[in-house]
Amino acid sequence: MRRCRQTSEHEPPELESGVVAEWPLYARSWLTAPIPTIASTLSVVTGMDTAQPARTHALEAYGVRRAFGAVQAVVDASLTVAPGRVTALIGPNGCGKTTLMLMLAGLLRPDAGHIRIAGLDPAMDGSSARTAIGWMPDVLGTWDSLTCEETLTTFGRAYGRATDDARSTSFTLLQRVHLAEYANQPARVLSRGQKQRLSLARAMVHNPQVLILDEPASGLDPRSRIELRELVRDLAAEGKSILISSHVLAELDEMVDEAVFMSRGVTMGAESDALVAAARQRWKVEALPGHDVHAALSQAKRDWSPTLEATAASAVVHVKDAEDAAALLAALVKKGVKVTTFGPVGSALEQVYLSMDEDRR
Repeated sequence: MRRCRQTSEHEPPELESGVVAEWPLYARSWLTAPIPTIASTLSVVTGMDTAQPARTHALEAYGVRRAFGAVQAVVDASLTVAPGRVTALIGPNGCGKTTLMLMLAGLLRPDAGHIRIAGLDPAMDGSSARTAIGWMPDVLGTWDSLTCEETLTTFGRAYGRATDDARSTSFTLLQRVHLAEYANQPARVLSRGQKQRLSLARAMVHNPQVLILDEPASGLDPRSRIELRELVRDLAAEGKSILISSHVLAELDEMVDEAVFMSRGVTMGAESDALVAAARQRWKVEALPGHDVHAALSQAKRDWSPTLEATAASAVVHVKDAEDAAALLAALVKKGVKVTTFGPVGSALEQVYLSMDEDRR
């Protein structure tokens, strides 16, 4: 294996000729970051205040487009993610999700539109913008000869961390993703799910403000999926902005605060927000056999519809919010209806996804 020559304790390693080409794309992009912007230079030379006004979103994209030859992968994409929030990016295969995420991560340049990461334009302030981003691709690229700890330490050094600091952070992250016992094992021995956890740790080595996670739950066992959900919520509680894509919509329902749906390269915006809100107001009521839920809901003047079971003991009813749901349940019990099931009708995100007018890919 070719090695890096360390220049000083607080500088990233200097690479021998030809080594850069072997680095993964997201590591090479750090090494080829553009020079500081004119605004940052003016601030240093003249003392001018070039600070941007406070922003409510750490991640912003408006009117973003990207084509590959004649194929328009992203037609018109817009989204925002605020600090401390988790936003899902949802859509069928081939709708442009990964292309959009690559542009947000600063690894692809959009043909049109603008992107801001922590107020920075990746096209103009590439190095600073990428420092604010933690990118987790759907497949982790690793060096076969490096251990898990060495992999994270290498990326930490690439982001300018001192060697001791990078090593300490690496072990702390391995503990956080439950891979501490594999710290000294080659990354190649990890299972698919374990590599996903290592990839998440790699995205956090420089403590970024924004995390962009592409299919992080892929290959994870049920226990690891639960731990991922808890970790994502913990990171949001720490103030990080998180954009996550996944096809496991039922799990996203418990993990995210907002959702952006994408279809044929276009984000749906307010239309999908309304659909999700409506789906979350659909609750299912089931009672013991012999109890007429339909009659009870009609007497209460509720908007309801029969279920697929086609029995009077069950129905789907519209509720305004949790307080309205509690009032309805109390009313049904008071009428003598022995309710056995009362709650939202499955995953709201899944309902909206299935209602989208989209060809299967």
